[in-house]
Amino acid sequence: MSLTPRVLRRVLAGATVALLATAVSCVPQPEADSSAKSFGSTGTACAKGKLATKTSGKLTIATDQPAYEPWFKDDDPSDGEGFESAVAYAVAKKLGYGEGAVVWERVPFNKAFAPGEKTFDFDINQVSISDERKKAVDFSSGYYDVRQAVIALKGSPAAKAKGIADLKGLKLGAQVGTTSLDYIEDVVKPNRDAAVYGKNDQAKSALKNGQVDAIVVDLPTAFYITAAEVTDAEIVGQFENRGGAPEQFGLVMDKGSALTSCVTGAVDALRKDGTLAKIEQRWLSDAVDAPVLK
Repeated sequence: MSLTPRVLRRVLAGATVALLATAVSCVPQPEADSSAKSFGSTGTACAKGKLATKTSGKLTIATDQPAYEPWFKDDDPSDGEGFESAVAYAVAKKLGYGEGAVVWERVPFNKAFAPGEKTFDFDINQVSISDERKKAVDFSSGYYDVRQAVIALKGSPAAKAKGIADLKGLKLGAQVGTTSLDYIEDVVKPNRDAAVYGKNDQAKSALKNGQVDAIVVDLPTAFYITAAEVTDAEIVGQFENRGGAPEQFGLVMDKGSALTSCVTGAVDALRKDGTLAKIEQRWLSDAVDAPVLK
């Protein structure tokens, strides 16, 4: 049966629409917004400046108070001065947050990695990555490889120590909750219990007052203490890292944080492009070789 002209036009129109739809589906589609970057091995999209942060459009970063040199300068983390302040702003920039979008808050060292929901997006405060701490919080990849060091007053018996065996009979001190304290208890295993302090300032005072023979801190802090704060003290030596992997500081986040892969990707990118090395060279260049205690 022949089709009327009107029906024929409808059939041809329908066929034309179908052909156009097929052609469009074959044309390469535009890529996603170039502002959405993919960091890390997870492939999670990290839209710059639009992450699921505590406050929309802002990045909240935490550290302790006081904030010590050489990690920060003049107890002001917001000025970009000092190694960790510079790292924090470099990570923020990678994530798409300029200086004006960064908000700082103060959180005690031990509270930063204690169980429970955090008020910050990430914390930067010389927190070493460990399996035990990972039970309560997430970490980024490491932004600094660190060693622990021993400080003693010049001319003291402790200052003459050449190895771990020489430290066993000493009264040693360190800040609570730190890997510095872990090294005393697990590596040195002294004959006397370690003196434990809430802050490094208290440990330094104990050293100056002769309440302990020596204290243990990370190596860059040891260089700063002996150069600027307790100038009659010296670095006795540094410990070798335990096991094959180096001890590393990592950025601390909520357990299961949606930001973890993005922040890790930012840190990895800064390491790959040499930014972390440049920041370290500027702020921690004094943390060079010190005698190794074996």
